[in-house]
Amino acid sequence: MRHRVSGRHLSRNSAQRKSLFRNLVRELYLHERIVTTEAKARAVRADAERLITKAKRGVAAVGSRVHAQRQVVAYLNDKTVAKKVFDVFAPRYAERNGGYTRILKLGKRHGDAADMVLLELVDRQVE
Repeated sequence: MRHRVSGRHLSRNSAQRKSLFRNLVRELYLHERIVTTEAKARAVRADAERLITKAKRGVAAVGSRVHAQRQVVAYLNDKTVAKKVFDVFAPRYAERNGGYTRILKLGKRHGDAADMVLLELVDRQVE
């Protein structure tokens, strides 16, 4: 029975799942859009938005900025990406109360017919 079991396992153990989520969030922040499966995008979306909210709170409150930066760096394992979160995304989404990402369906993948989606940050700069 699945009573009171939350989260998506994605056929991985906890260490593999944690690594997958961190890598997907890091790539999303680097490129501002990624193509992945629908299940992975839905699983990662909450983590990506939570980190931006932490960065916004860290920028707004002077005393907690260091703590927020350390939390974001600890999750992403990359100081340059964490710096981008604080310097680019926190000011960009300062007036927005959540909903920093969008999922656009692309169709099925040819190899295994998995539902593919485009996970992207809203209000991004288009080249």
